[in-house]
Amino acid sequence: MRISRIAGVILVLLFADITSALAQDKWSLQRCVDYALQNNLQVKQQEIQRRLSELTLRQSKLGMIPSVNAGLNGSYSQGRNPSPLTNTYVTQSLTGVDGSLSVSADIFNWFNRQRTITANKYDLESNSFLLQKARNDLAFNVATAFLQILLNVEQVKVNEVNVEVTKQNLENTKKLVIAGSVPESNQADLEAQLALDSTNLVSAQNQVTLSILQMKAYLNLGFDIPFEPEIPANISSLPIAPLSEMAPEMVYSQALTTYPLVKADLAKIQSAYYIYKANKSTLYPKLSIAGSIGSNYSNGITKNGDRGAPFIYTDTIGVVSNSGVPVTTEKVIFPNQQILKMPFHEQLDLNFQQMARLSLSIPIFNGWQARTNIAKAKLNVETLELTRDIDNQKLKQDIYTAHANAVAALQKYNSSTTGVVAAQKAYDFATKRFNLGLMNTIDYITTQGKLYRAQIEKVSAQYDYIFKMKLLEFYRDQKISL
Repeated sequence: MRISRIAGVILVLLFADITSALAQDKWSLQRCVDYALQNNLQVKQQEIQRRLSELTLRQSKLGMIPSVNAGLNGSYSQGRNPSPLTNTYVTQSLTGVDGSLSVSADIFNWFNRQRTITANKYDLESNSFLLQKARNDLAFNVATAFLQILLNVEQVKVNEVNVEVTKQNLENTKKLVIAGSVPESNQADLEAQLALDSTNLVSAQNQVTLSILQMKAYLNLGFDIPFEPEIPANISSLPIAPLSEMAPEMVYSQALTTYPLVKADLAKIQSAYYIYKANKSTLYPKLSIAGSIGSNYSNGITKNGDRGAPFIYTDTIGVVSNSGVPVTTEKVIFPNQQILKMPFHEQLDLNFQQMARLSLSIPIFNGWQARTNIAKAKLNVETLELTRDIDNQKLKQDIYTAHANAVAALQKYNSSTTGVVAAQKAYDFATKRFNLGLMNTIDYITTQGKLYRAQIEKVSAQYDYIFKMKLLEFYRDQKISL
């Protein structure tokens, strides 16, 4: 059995289109990515941030519309209160209702609101790019975790084959010991090797479990839910762009136009710049207009009611001096005079009032607060520009590092492929010699261990090279090609 064939298994599933309905009981990469984008907690957090900035932008736009407010108040008081009729204090119980409607609007405020709206637009754009970055990073992390699962699965297969081969050799050795062809120590050596191979198998199986747990964390999938990666029966070689097409400067230049963090940094700078301009506008006068209407009612307001039929009587108020002639006057008497409470609708008409106001607010001195805010806003622009430069520098460093790692991974994969071929030949010759009794058990186990290590190194190098190349493609295109 040639274990080296296991090293030929590559990660085509990672980049394959899944069309069969029967695949839904297993997890393909595409299914993992789709599920993660809908359920990952970090992506949901970033989505909330984007929605918050969207609400902020909407509110700043609606702030351009005049403010309209209505008010309605009811009151009841008992005891000594000012009379609504005479405005003098009397002891009584009063019930009152008043209502108002007011409108206010800015006529001119040196474009403060418009600049704030523009700043909020850029802030929304920045959070949208950050959401895109979170989604892209998640897709790549899921792909990496998927790759790690498949690598660990392949290593389990290698360990299973080694355990099976050691078992077969142990069974043959037992027969030879019984026949007296080889010493009993050979059997003990193979039993120790079988224990070591079994331990390595358990460790490899545990690595599969751990990598699946990592995948479930990305998916926000219950840890008790079974997860089995979908591995197609026929696996072909994965097409990978040559390193000559992945020059670091070329990848970096392309990343500057596609990397969401770069775009988010630029949008943040623009948002901060317009916040700075909005703060500058607070140094200038602001013109606004306001108006209101209102009325009120109180049960303490009265009016004269029906006074009945009047009659006239003559009253003497004095006499003319020296003549004694009386001086009289006529008075009109209403014997049935009534005091009534003024009705609600009459009071609304009587107390109806209107107001219009045009105001000019001129900032003179407010503790240097406005100029301090302007200075802070300007420094914030400079800080974000430095953040952009730091992010771009790190992006360039990461790309150069990824390229260097890809070159090293390719070289390691090529050398490990050669090493497996050589180790396989050595193991085949050692098996023939061991079966003929021409090689002791220690040397045979050593040869078998070399083949085992070579196979593990080749599988690891193969997957590592795929990962490094896909990382470069991700920096260049910001997507996982399927």
